[in-house]
Amino acid sequence: MTTGDPLAALAAHALGFVKPGDTVGLGSGRAAREFVHALAARVRAGLRARGVPTSEETERLARELGIDLVGLEAEIVLTVDGADEVDGDLNLIKGHGGALVRERIVAAASRRQIILVTADKLVETLGARGPLPIEVMPFAAPFCRRRLEDLALKPTLRMYEERPFVTDNFNVIFDCATGPIDDPARLERTIRAIAGVIDTGLFLGTADLVIVADDGGVRELVRRKPR
Repeated sequence: MTTGDPLAALAAHALGFVKPGDTVGLGSGRAAREFVHALAARVRAGLRARGVPTSEETERLARELGIDLVGLEAEIVLTVDGADEVDGDLNLIKGHGGALVRERIVAAASRRQIILVTADKLVETLGARGPLPIEVMPFAAPFCRRRLEDLALKPTLRMYEERPFVTDNFNVIFDCATGPIDDPARLERTIRAIAGVIDTGLFLGTADLVIVADDGGVRELVRRKPR
């Protein structure tokens, strides 16, 4: 059984995959922050490990905690991150925290992506739990909004303190009320074809392992490899 904070249990479990000398992608969001704290404690205890942050917020936290940081010139052994939704094939929706583009780049540069979630993030169909974030260039925002509306995706410009939310890449985000997504790959292709779209929160086939915390403890879900 899990005791205390389930995020702490997830972070402790993920630490078991970090080996001395590893360069680790450091994700964004609550679960990822917990992992950064856990990794920093191990570093202070003598573990040699470096991090590649996926957001400016994660970079600030890692530096404050004493984790050495490098860029994409390093070979990233694994990335530890969170997700907003995970389906039965370990496809993901990410980006509710606004760091989806850098999260995708760091994941792509990594040998392995490990996702930490609580059981409430597990869904039968992506889009069933919350919105799909779409990052777009500010210049293209009016055009992208119209095209997303044409697709019946119900885009809402994300706001922060009565102003449009701006990502670390100086873009804006539309949160789209897709509802359950029947064909995530097709929707991904369709949205990406819109001029001005930078990225979407659909992370399909990127996660190698999802670690889940629930009332029964911590368990691992492994992505099935294609034959």
